[in-house]
Amino acid sequence: MPTLRYRLVNVFAESPLAGNPLCVFEDGSALDGQTMQALALQFNLSETTFVLPATTADATAHVRIFTPGFEMPFAGHPTLGTAHVVRDLLNAGDEVRLQMQAGIIPVTARGDEWTLKANAPRTHVPHASRAEFARMLGLDATEVLDGSLWVDTGSEQLIMPLASAGAVERCQPSAELLMKYSVGNKRNGLAYVWARIDDANIRARFFFTKYGSVIEDPGTGSACANLGGWLIAHGKPLPLAVKVLQGDQVGRPCRLGLNVDADRNIFVSGRVIALGRGEIAL
Repeated sequence: MPTLRYRLVNVFAESPLAGNPLCVFEDGSALDGQTMQALALQFNLSETTFVLPATTADATAHVRIFTPGFEMPFAGHPTLGTAHVVRDLLNAGDEVRLQMQAGIIPVTARGDEWTLKANAPRTHVPHASRAEFARMLGLDATEVLDGSLWVDTGSEQLIMPLASAGAVERCQPSAELLMKYSVGNKRNGLAYVWARIDDANIRARFFFTKYGSVIEDPGTGSACANLGGWLIAHGKPLPLAVKVLQGDQVGRPCRLGLNVDADRNIFVSGRVIALGRGEIAL
């Protein structure tokens, strides 16, 4: 009966019980995908990751990412949180390269502040109208701006600009309308809404559907990277650096750094706090 060691960390956290929680299994090499999926459901966090030996010479470790319902090719907070664990497990230093389904993701650290470099963005225009999106979010049509895009820097998401931070905070999305109007090439039933608070800060929320209900994610690094792709696609001045505030509405404040340099490289950063560790026997 194998014993599996795991660690619990909080990502994008400014205090121990804030941020987005993550479970990282230190060694998943004896597990098949079905067992990994069952363990992710057992812990029932937004994501659970499994560290494996790298299968390519230019990677530090291979990582698989699971939500309670499916495997993901890439996600931001699992990347940063797993990098934090890999540094300790492998004595890998402050630069690691994580091999994922979406490719090899470089991650660097300054203390407990980790930064990932996202893939180059791919975009396409959604089919729904602004009025339909407003109904989907429970807002007035004037509160939804033009320019929504599906963006993919590793995980496809619908990036939606709103007229104000207050509109972001007032969103009450419908699960039925999310599934009807939020339809991408790879994913559906989700929306990342955002608005500027000021030149240095953005308010954001990320909604998705699960078992017919709307769930809100406290801190979404992949969507933050996709916001960088949205800003590039819309020709916003570069370089730029902003702080993204997310998770306050669900009691798990997350603070994400988004930087896009003059060469259109997208970087997402956040602090990782180790909370605890344990083991389970199968």
